[in-house]
Amino acid sequence: MNGMNFYNLFDSWYILLVIPAMILSIVAQIGVKSTYKKYSGVQNARGLTGAAAAEAILRYYGITDVRIERIAGNLTDHFDPSAKVIRLSDGVFGSTSVAAVGIACHEAGHAAQHAEGYAPITVRNSLLPVCKIGSSLGIPLAIVGYFLGFQPLILIGLALYGLIFAFHLITLPVEFNASRRAIKVIDETQLLYDDEIGGAKSVLRAAAMTYVASMIVALANLLRLILRFGRSQRR
Repeated sequence: MNGMNFYNLFDSWYILLVIPAMILSIVAQIGVKSTYKKYSGVQNARGLTGAAAAEAILRYYGITDVRIERIAGNLTDHFDPSAKVIRLSDGVFGSTSVAAVGIACHEAGHAAQHAEGYAPITVRNSLLPVCKIGSSLGIPLAIVGYFLGFQPLILIGLALYGLIFAFHLITLPVEFNASRRAIKVIDETQLLYDDEIGGAKSVLRAAAMTYVASMIVALANLLRLILRFGRSQRR
């Protein structure tokens, strides 16, 4: 098979598998931004800031060694386990919106996962270094193996790239669990009133869909490579 046919076929799988997945990812990103914007305009009745809400989650789980800091940007919120810091964006740290409380509590939920040794997050973190290798070497190794006609190299490349999908897959229970922890504590400690919790759930649900979409994109790319190189081996 010549190079031109190779790339034509490669692009056909891209059109059939990857482009629809990418469209889904774009829709999910639009959804989370729209939902965040909506509930950023809804202030909670208690006047609780995002930072204060995160502190409440940490107290609930008895976590005393995690700091809360402000970070620049929009929707840049995250928990850094190596530094034991919850970093909340400008629109969350000092905001009293329902969206801010939901997001801050979600990040504090990740801190609780680490404190309790939640297994999926341990697995995800262990996959991260290998995934970085897979993202840079997986496809090149498979392509080199294809042109050399060396199937073991193709399989190694596919396996490395497959770890990216595994990472996105294991991320789903991690994110869903952090959101469940957040909503549970928000409800039990009445950080938000009943008519406000629905807004926080909507924000976290929309954010979760972005992780689902990322997993689908990773799966589509993996299937594209397997179909492409699997077909080449039968010829």
